[in-house]
Amino acid sequence: MNDIKLVSLSEEHLEMVRNWRNSDEVSYYMYTDKKITKKQQVEWFKNVKQSESCKYWLIEFNGNYLGLASLTDINKTLSSCYWAFYLGESSIRGAGIGGKVEFNVLKYVFEELNLNKLRCEVFEFNDKVIRMHEKYGFRREAFYREHCFKNNQWHNVVGLALLKREWLLLKNIIHEQVYK
Repeated sequence: MNDIKLVSLSEEHLEMVRNWRNSDEVSYYMYTDKKITKKQQVEWFKNVKQSESCKYWLIEFNGNYLGLASLTDINKTLSSCYWAFYLGESSIRGAGIGGKVEFNVLKYVFEELNLNKLRCEVFEFNDKVIRMHEKYGFRREAFYREHCFKNNQWHNVVGLALLKREWLLLKNIIHEQVYK
């Protein structure tokens, strides 16, 4: 069975990740679409690699790097964190990779980090990603009105979350859906 691997981000991959992040296809779904310079990317990496409140991985599938997944605001007191991912290689979108990434991240958060809640924020216009999260058990918990000003207009954001007890009930079902 071909599987997703989450590979720790390292300095040698920074330029590839920067190119993905600066692409219109990826930055369209980010809070900011300002182009990131090489210097900014290196500074960002210095900060995140030292931090215990975040984790960044390359998404590897069949020996190819396809995108980036992350956990941020890892908070042991609240037993929660946020997660996000993007696929930098647009040719594989719609091929079920997102579901595999989601399953692997859920498993890591709830079984390795032993957190109680995983959260994410998605632009309201990104129906496909909202539906994917809901398919795997996430529930809408928040609606942030005019949360992000981008391209000369305000955008609403949907806040979703999954609890560990929900994951434990859905884990086998999600696995079957993702690896059918």
